[in-house]
Amino acid sequence: MATLCPRIYLSVSFEAKMIEVVASMARGPVFLAGELMECLIRFTNPMSHLSTSASSEMLAWASAQIHCQFHASESRVALPAQGNKQDVQAESDTVLIPSRGERGQCVLDTPPKILFCDLCLDPGESKTYSYSEVVPIDGPPSFRGQSVKYVYKLTIGCQRVNSPIKLLRVPFRVLVLQGMPEPPFPQDEEVSPSNPFLEEEEASRRDARPLERALDMLMVTTSRRCPHMFNITNMRGKVAKFCIFKTVYRLGEDIIGTFNFSEGDIPCLQYSVSLQSEEEIQQTYQRRPGQAVSVTGHGRHLESCLHTASSHFSLPIPLNVTPGFSTDIVSLRWRLHFEFVTAREPMEPPTVLQNQSEVTVWAGAEHVDVDTFSWDLPIKVLPTNPALASYVSQFTGTNSINI
Repeated sequence: MATLCPRIYLSVSFEAKMIEVVASMARGPVFLAGELMECLIRFTNPMSHLSTSASSEMLAWASAQIHCQFHASESRVALPAQGNKQDVQAESDTVLIPSRGERGQCVLDTPPKILFCDLCLDPGESKTYSYSEVVPIDGPPSFRGQSVKYVYKLTIGCQRVNSPIKLLRVPFRVLVLQGMPEPPFPQDEEVSPSNPFLEEEEASRRDARPLERALDMLMVTTSRRCPHMFNITNMRGKVAKFCIFKTVYRLGEDIIGTFNFSEGDIPCLQYSVSLQSEEEIQQTYQRRPGQAVSVTGHGRHLESCLHTASSHFSLPIPLNVTPGFSTDIVSLRWRLHFEFVTAREPMEPPTVLQNQSEVTVWAGAEHVDVDTFSWDLPIKVLPTNPALASYVSQFTGTNSINI
């Protein structure tokens, strides 16, 4: 008779050794070019000191830098050949390549800054390092168009001894405002004497001056009101008079315009106003000669206006769109696109007798011969306060990785 021996199963669990890295931007994920960006980077050994396998964790080094990645649509943009670029990093390599594994080309990067060398973390221990860098003023803005994309990221590289480099990327948005002070503050302010007891306060004020001056300049530029009057006409005569109070706006503002149809000779049945951006590839980089401009709509107002003496519209500029800019490869412009539907023949308004007591129903004509025409009005769209734009940003300004 066979003897049954009980089977004994041993369950052994091994806790993986790792270090948790968390990066968080102090003031949100949107910055003006030329502004000081600050990021807190925390390294934590999550092991509990009560764990049986608890031990100290070591990192050889960590550094951080900003880079801007450019990507173009091959069907729309003809870029010169870049040659064969190797995108493989050896395990023993200790050089940080922030754009490793990214699509496109790195068109801008800042010098890397070392956060530490030879970091040792005991179980449950955490250490935080601060990284600060001025966002380059000579770079393009963040932009995701139909033909090209410019994407900014803060890349943090970490490496264990005899291990490959691990990368933590924190995407953020950059708004470019022409006229940003350079350098960040005047030389005489930098060397002027300050109160030694208020050194930190003075430093924070000095860092805030470029942003304050840029925002002041932005407010002055977009607050100037000078009504612009336009006579809207077609081949048959005058349709209306249009008034817009300014043509320079910042992100988040409302574009307001008014129509006066009482001064027109041609009946207007309907009008629409669209906020549009035009993305144009510079002629040198166009894939085909005479390539069409890419037009994107960002809002539309449509209204029927037959027998209407006056009308107005209000179109908000979204906070998440890109202000106008131009680089060697692409330019982005803004415009208001108007479309009008007018009658070819005069249309008499309904008449109501003064002593009429009964309700009168007026029915519009079943058939009207119409003309249509359009008109484009260029406008300028500038950035806004980056703190305001952060509320609707697709980025959180925070990211983490385990290494």
